[in-house]
Amino acid sequence: MTKNTAVDTALQLARKVLRIEAAAILGLVDRLDGDFERAIDILFACRGRVIVTGMGKSGIICRKIAATLSSTGTSAFFLHPAEAIHGDLGAIREDDVVMALSHSGETEELIRLLESIRRIGSKLIAMTGSPKSTLGRAADVTLDCSIAEEACPMNLVPTASTTASLALGDALAMTLLVRKGFREEQFAAFHPGGKLGKKLMSVEAVMHGGDAAPSVVVSAVMPDVIHEMSSKRLGMTCVVGHDGRLSGVFTDGDLRRLMMTRPPNAVLALTAGEAMTPNALTITRNMLAVEALRIMETHKITAVVVVDEQRRIDGVVHLHDLWRTQMI
Repeated sequence: MTKNTAVDTALQLARKVLRIEAAAILGLVDRLDGDFERAIDILFACRGRVIVTGMGKSGIICRKIAATLSSTGTSAFFLHPAEAIHGDLGAIREDDVVMALSHSGETEELIRLLESIRRIGSKLIAMTGSPKSTLGRAADVTLDCSIAEEACPMNLVPTASTTASLALGDALAMTLLVRKGFREEQFAAFHPGGKLGKKLMSVEAVMHGGDAAPSVVVSAVMPDVIHEMSSKRLGMTCVVGHDGRLSGVFTDGDLRRLMMTRPPNAVLALTAGEAMTPNALTITRNMLAVEALRIMETHKITAVVVVDEQRRIDGVVHLHDLWRTQMI
């Protein structure tokens, strides 16, 4: 066999594997029915945890499903069935839901769990390629994950079957996410690190709050205003009325424009209230930082004030803060 022939054969086999696995997922689409809806009802009504269990390759898929559920607002964890029958059954409680994965539906370790699950009183959702198997018949709801063939040339290695199970697990998690009304800010709370955490970071996490937020009262004279801007190093300062609410902002750009149109002594004689830009753009601390970035880019500003419901200053977000977090 020549090198080119070997490459062609490898590509053909790889494409065949992908087609078989894609077909396994597409085969699930028309098979979704009322059982899927009942599974969602059970998961939504769960007041305990979702315990996902399976052996071998199915067990690896279980870990991914449990992780996806946990990251989207449903308390879930993986329980190894062999360890469960050797002392870890105490992890399962009456108000839990057990989700068991087995392509054959006859995995010995899972079958030995069934009596205990029933005795404890937990609900059982089965995901199996054999709905009429022991596992399939014992479950409160059985989801059909059957496939036409594995992608393995010997039709032995779990490939298409595990892909189908993983995809169905994702379908459950995403449908449950919508049913629960799970929001972006909740997702951000579960993903504080990495790229997702940065993308979904709240304004509160990056703003300059408290004494770090530049602020002067409307009656402050210009030397004091300039000192506040210089000391806080944000290129601007909030201007607060005598009622404690935000009245406007004054920026480095405002100062430059004044110096170009008025004598220096006249500029220094102004108060913050006279020189400020009123009706300043504001945001809230719960807004996503990426949304604050969009607002700054749209309005071509480098800083925006964070206020509460009474327009009292919570902080200031500067474009440089978003750069430092590598958000942009």
